[in-house]
Amino acid sequence: MEYIFTLKYQLPDAHGDLQALVEQLGEQGCDDALVGTGLPGRIALEFTREAGNADAAVRSALDDVRRALPGATLIEVTPDLVGLTDVAALVGVSRQNMRKLMLSHPDSFPLPVHDGSTSIWHLADVLAWLQARGGYALTEGLVEVARAALEVNVARERMRLSRSNPAGAN
Repeated sequence: MEYIFTLKYQLPDAHGDLQALVEQLGEQGCDDALVGTGLPGRIALEFTREAGNADAAVRSALDDVRRALPGATLIEVTPDLVGLTDVAALVGVSRQNMRKLMLSHPDSFPLPVHDGSTSIWHLADVLAWLQARGGYALTEGLVEVARAALEVNVARERMRLSRSNPAGAN
């Protein structure tokens, strides 16, 4: 099965040779990724990777990038953190429909990870909620990728926190 996801990285050398970087990625198995740059020192790789499951697809891509760009730091795996507009686009409904679902089911709709003028959810949580309700055409690949992205991002944050607080002190 093919899985679509994006890996975003901070590069160790913001002014390095982009063409050489793309060649390194291709040599290490990332020839199934579209490479995008925006901010200096950042790179995004949108993969369309075949694997037995989404976790294997994401982890193999992470390994390939690690070999190609050993000094790069993973920022995030997407899709994971989303607003209602993002969810609506992925599910094929209007933003207003997603907002109505959230407001009409306050006891069961997933809690956001950030609640503010723009609230943010983990996509995997919202997709699981929608699956339980039924009636939505959710692709299994999207559900799997959202769960794999969440797991990698949470593990990355856990490692970052343990490095910043090695003794576990408060």
